[in-house]
Amino acid sequence: MKAVFDIEDAPPRQVEVDIRNLVVAGWAGRDMAAIEHHIEELEAIGVPRPSSVPLYYRIADNQLTQQERVQALGGDSSGEVETFVFCAGGEMYVSIASDHTDRKLETYSVAMSKQACVKPVARSAWRLADVAGHWDELVIRACIVENGVEVLYQEGPLSSLRTPQDLIAGYTGGAAMLPEGTGMTCGTVAAIGGIRPSAVFSMELHDPRRRRSLRHRYHVETLPVVA
Repeated sequence: MKAVFDIEDAPPRQVEVDIRNLVVAGWAGRDMAAIEHHIEELEAIGVPRPSSVPLYYRIADNQLTQQERVQALGGDSSGEVETFVFCAGGEMYVSIASDHTDRKLETYSVAMSKQACVKPVARSAWRLADVAGHWDELVIRACIVENGVEVLYQEGPLSSLRTPQDLIAGYTGGAAMLPEGTGMTCGTVAAIGGIRPSAVFSMELHDPRRRRSLRHRYHVETLPVVA
């Protein structure tokens, strides 16, 4: 999938990258006790235990989109805000994405539930080198719309998640940089009030040190389930 990102740099510029390898890094928290507790919670509702932690799910590259309108089958899918790292022209960048997932299908197969939904990504990005030194200070958050009102759905510092360097090394077998044309989502934080669907999903990566944010908002059209 060809993606174009506006790079907030001096001067501003654009980067075009052909994402041919899309990866979702799951179970990417730093607190192993908390991860195990979450695994047990999900097992109780039928979600299979992961074969390893973290776990790297390969997703079809045509599932990546920068559109603000997406479609999902049925009403059981929901978004998850995550940082998104990619390599273009020998440089690493970070943006914001949603690991939109079919929650009903998730009880059967996590991998299939992730493959079933598109992965929205923002149209802007930062150089990873510009935020790597204060990565743990960055905050991801998401909002959904309920009863016509926008409410906070997710919020947390990146200090609770593994760093991109750690996840990249785990995926590549030790390399410090993703291969050209590879994009990876890097884990999420808990949903406030529980995981639930919404027709509108807004996400943000905030840098409090530089007082700037990357944002993206998308609308979900629900397709009917017929048999």
